Amino acid sequence: MQKKDTSWGNVAGWYDNHLSSDKDSYHTQVISPNLMRLMTLEEGEKVLDLACGTGFFSQEFSKAGAHVIGVDISEELILIAKKGSLENVTFFVSSSHNLSMIKDDSIDKVAFVLAIQNVEKPRETLLECYRVLKSQGKMFIVMNHPAFRIPKGSSWGWNGTTEKQYRRVDIYLSESRTEIEMHPGEKQNEQTISFHRSLQYYFKIFTNSGFAATRLEEWISHKKSESGPRQKEEDRMRKEIPLFLFIELTKF
Repeated sequence: MQKKDTSWGNVAGWYDNHLSSDKDSYHTQVISPNLMRLMTLEEGEKVLDLACGTGFFSQEFSKAGAHVIGVDISEELILIAKKGSLENVTFFVSSSHNLSMIKDDSIDKVAFVLAIQNVEKPRETLLECYRVLKSQGKMFIVMNHPAFRIPKGSSWGWNGTTEKQYRRVDIYLSESRTEIEMHPGEKQNEQTISFHRSLQYYFKIFTNSGFAATRLEEWISHKKSESGPRQKEEDRMRKEIPLFLFIELTKF
């Protein structure tokens, strides 16, 4: 049976095992070290881990001394998160645009990691984050890079004449709603919904929600190709085409 919403609840066990067992994952090797570097967490800060999944980043924030609230729409993911949680982490089941369990102006920092592309109501979500953040509070968004990673709208290509790899982009400015496989090659019938939106779209809703974008970084893959005739070119392109986009928003 296909999953027609954006929740990853029906693959909760697989997702948790993937994050906990794969020490060479993008979460572990790319996203976590960069995110922790940029969030500069201080002892006692209140952090909202929005769309927290099984609590992978909630745990990291807690270990850094933060008091963490984790929110996810999937009850299955939250049940797993609670099993491994620390004392200063609290989890709730809710959509990203309904944070009624959190008081106004009470959160120091919000982390929103690899989730905005799965959210059907991003502007409403941003408005809720703006409400719960303190003045000067910051929101840290990590997303699949919308200029280069477009569901069913981008791909790698190889030019045999020049022996160069290239990134093909077939759609960018148009918004799209696409069913994607949750874990390709394993269970093809399990799907979720991914939304593509341009950078222009995101920056408009950031501004309309009251935020100022105060920092941007683009993160590349840490992986290396196997030995072969295309290895050097593939590794070069990994350093040229970023996988992830990081944006810091500030509430003034």
